[in-house]
Amino acid sequence: MPTPAPLELDIRPLCAARQAPLPAILDAVGRLAHGQDFRLIAPFEPTPLYQLLGQQGFTATSRETGDGAWEITFSRV
Repeated sequence: MPTPAPLELDIRPLCAARQAPLPAILDAVGRLAHGQDFRLIAPFEPTPLYQLLGQQGFTATSRETGDGAWEITFSRV
């Protein structure tokens, strides 16, 4: 069975509109298929999210993109 493509969520529009991104993030995590990664694109490094999703069994790999955004991939351990 092939691994599903990562579910991607770009929260930059939410942040620009001054909306809390956490509900959208948790909704996306709740919709992940078995074995599916979650890729988050944010205008900042969401360090508190590492611990929050870490408690749910995720590890994080992050990198700053050339435009100043952050791309974080969360994978279940």
